[in-house]
Amino acid sequence: MIKTKEKQKNIWENFEVNNNDIDFIFNRLFEVETPTNTIDLVKILIQERIRLEKIRREEMEKSKGEIYLPKDDFQIGQKLTFPALNYKSGEVVGVRVGNNPEIGDFSVIQIDFAKGESREFAASLANHPLNQTNIALDEETDLDFDNIFSTNKKNISISLIEKLNINQDLVQIAGFWFPRSLLIDINIGYLNLAEAVLEVSDGGPLSTSEIINQIELPTDSNTTLTEFSLNLALQEDPRFDEVGPAGKTLWFLHRSEPENVRTIPKFLVPDQQKNFDNSKYSDYLSQMNAGVFDELEYSKSIENNSPNGVTIAIIFPHIVSGSIPLSSNLEKLFPTAYESPRIRFTFVDGDTQEKFAGWVIRESKYVYGLQGWYEKYNVLPGSRLHIKPGKVPGEVIVSIGKKRPTREWVRTATRNIEGKISFSMTKQLISTEFDDRMIIAISERDQIETLWDRYLNVPAEKLVPTLVRELAKLNPQGHVHAQELYAAYNIVKRVSPSYVLYLLENSTEIEHLGDLYFRIKI
Repeated sequence: MIKTKEKQKNIWENFEVNNNDIDFIFNRLFEVETPTNTIDLVKILIQERIRLEKIRREEMEKSKGEIYLPKDDFQIGQKLTFPALNYKSGEVVGVRVGNNPEIGDFSVIQIDFAKGESREFAASLANHPLNQTNIALDEETDLDFDNIFSTNKKNISISLIEKLNINQDLVQIAGFWFPRSLLIDINIGYLNLAEAVLEVSDGGPLSTSEIINQIELPTDSNTTLTEFSLNLALQEDPRFDEVGPAGKTLWFLHRSEPENVRTIPKFLVPDQQKNFDNSKYSDYLSQMNAGVFDELEYSKSIENNSPNGVTIAIIFPHIVSGSIPLSSNLEKLFPTAYESPRIRFTFVDGDTQEKFAGWVIRESKYVYGLQGWYEKYNVLPGSRLHIKPGKVPGEVIVSIGKKRPTREWVRTATRNIEGKISFSMTKQLISTEFDDRMIIAISERDQIETLWDRYLNVPAEKLVPTLVRELAKLNPQGHVHAQELYAAYNIVKRVSPSYVLYLLENSTEIEHLGDLYFRIKI
């Protein structure tokens, strides 16, 4: 049998929102006539559930027998419940006259409890502290609001959102909920004016209140409801895109967003055509340099807990796309949102403090806005980027780790006379920090970009021996590290580190030398 405390604990741990809860929330929203965010609805729901649970427990305890109050008279055979004794129940088996001159007239009742326990209590006694009729449930820890909210708000929020989302009478935007029938009608004329206002502002972003002020939308007395109604109308119109971070609503004209924001750049589209279990290679991935962060390896179980930011080695596809990966390790450094697929924020150059627009594309797991910045610092595949939170919300600081330009012997990618990828060691002027295994200079970027189309229909597995031979000729030992191959693969195809390991493992022409070193079979 489950102990009482365990049962009480499970009330909240196994909390599921039911239809009665939704009806209660719906009626509450009708009463207040104000859009309410999810977390406040969770608080309201917890408070209501506590109230109902207290009533339920009071009724359950009362059902065990009449509550013992010293002021009352009792008869033999009567069943009583004693709140002061943790709601123990017993039966009156005797009544006698009390004897205490200091108290006056009163009675004494004898109570038999379970297991043969017998005790006496005062009766017909008008003045006594236990004559209060309220059942004190407030001290029960499982009914403490602060404890319930702090411990269970996440699972209660998930259950609540699931139920609210399937209710057709409620609408939601930016985490706020409201009955559809109470919304203010926003006609097409106001939406057209909103489009014009954003057009004049280079597409945005503008807050809802800024748009309302410029289109002169009547707000009456409920400004919050007016903003919510306009937000919903804008959200349901494909011309507009909500791009604000969580807790902030900002609007942008969809057609004015950069091309690489509206559609995923072709260089970031993965070429992993084989189904494989990437978890099989997790131990090998940990052996690669810490600078490797790839959105194709995204895992909810991996988080970045460093408040000081992250350093990554950037690969070719992100350089030509003007982006960085939104990997598990980087995700917490950037703004997020309740529903918005795209979020506009501000990059800050860590060296010059220059600010420029950035975009988080949540679904495709990349961050856009660095094309000009890459060109400014002559960023190469393998260059190290330092990324950390800004000093104010909505800003992310990015720096390149500049150094005095020096000529270094590095791998260099070229397109040979046959129109294929080729690698050689050449001296290049390098002005950024870089990862030794991932650095690849690009002689003619336009020519290298054409290789992407050249190899589009070439299966990735057929490239393994070609790339290994090209890289092996640069090493006196004739072997290639998997991280080097990962960087080289991404000059012509977008692949993840684990997919490179999968291709190496399943190639009949490649021999594993131990650790992450490979070579062509002799």
